[in-house]
Amino acid sequence: MTFVQLIDCKTSRFDEVNRLMDTWVEQTRGKRTATHSVIGKDRSDASHFIEIVEFPSYEEAVRNSNLPETDRIFQEMVALCDEAPTFTDLDVIRDEQLYEATIRRFFDTVATAGDLPPLNDLMVEHYHDHDPANEQDNLGLDAMRREIEMWRGGFDFSFTVDDQLAQGDRVCTRWTWNGTHTGDFMGIPPSGMTVTMTGTTVFRCQEDGKIAEGWWQYDRLGLMAQLGALDALET
Repeated sequence: MTFVQLIDCKTSRFDEVNRLMDTWVEQTRGKRTATHSVIGKDRSDASHFIEIVEFPSYEEAVRNSNLPETDRIFQEMVALCDEAPTFTDLDVIRDEQLYEATIRRFFDTVATAGDLPPLNDLMVEHYHDHDPANEQDNLGLDAMRREIEMWRGGFDFSFTVDDQLAQGDRVCTRWTWNGTHTGDFMGIPPSGMTVTMTGTTVFRCQEDGKIAEGWWQYDRLGLMAQLGALDALET
């Protein structure tokens, strides 16, 4: 279970505290067990700071605390605080990456049977799509709908999300696509073949959670080979 520690302190010497934390990061390289750290400043009190430190588990947090570098830096940090810092230990019982959930919903939605939903609740109207298979980027939600409909017209398909990583406003998804060739696709008549390909997409989300931009990389050549479109080139 993920474990989070909140360190609440007041200091008028934050620049020195910040440099001290840089020193700790450098000295504990390869030894520390903390995986993520965020420091926030109170908007109503410029001397009030809260650091949120994430660990894989409580046991790993204890290991981190027992590092001699951690103890030494902590004593120096206390000396820079206006009063003794307080600590709150939290077991994480819910961890939901909202942008990741939006992207998963996108992949589910474009593969759904029946008419393609409007997508306005998932993507902005000025959506910008980068796909190296296209000569020009798709600009705008209508252009993206046409691109999706081209794929839906050629295949009954589904996506399996293999991995997702989120950082800031971007979500990277590694996916597997499985489809049945049921309609014309780029001049190739329907064959009924079952085909598959893998790919990776990086989406940028804006503050309201909607998808604003996307970058695609996928094995389109492998797909065309499965459809037999490269046979003539090999003879």
